[in-house]
Amino acid sequence: MTQKPSLWTFHPWIIAMMAAVMGVCIIAVFGVIWFRFDDESRATFSWFQRLTLLAFFGVVLWLLYRMGTVRVTAYEDGLAVRNVFKSYRYAWSDVKALRFNPGDPWLQLFDANGNRLGVLAIQASEGSRAGAAAKHLAGVARAHGAGPSS
Repeated sequence: MTQKPSLWTFHPWIIAMMAAVMGVCIIAVFGVIWFRFDDESRATFSWFQRLTLLAFFGVVLWLLYRMGTVRVTAYEDGLAVRNVFKSYRYAWSDVKALRFNPGDPWLQLFDANGNRLGVLAIQASEGSRAGAAAKHLAGVARAHGAGPSS
């Protein structure tokens, strides 16, 4: 299966930077703590406890990775939204409205069934960059047959 070329993609920079810095800090702090333990203290941790700690940090780092890779991508045939926990795909005919009003935390997508989806890639923390991205995406959506966007 070949990847279709995208028309437009938006990634938030602030979230990606925050996730990367937090990931590095978590690894550094807990690495320093672990290696500052003497051998006797480290030996008190069972293999199960060590695996539990690794699993916990693995989940935290996976969440930071997902936060850092949220995006929205427009294709000829529709829109792909990657949020933290789930990815969505919409045909342009299923996109009825895109709204990013002042005070909204992120872009809102309304689909043909009346469902609302927060598009976390375009969020107020990005400032004017997010506003420009929302306007650009609304233009792409209208040009490809999506419903009224505002």
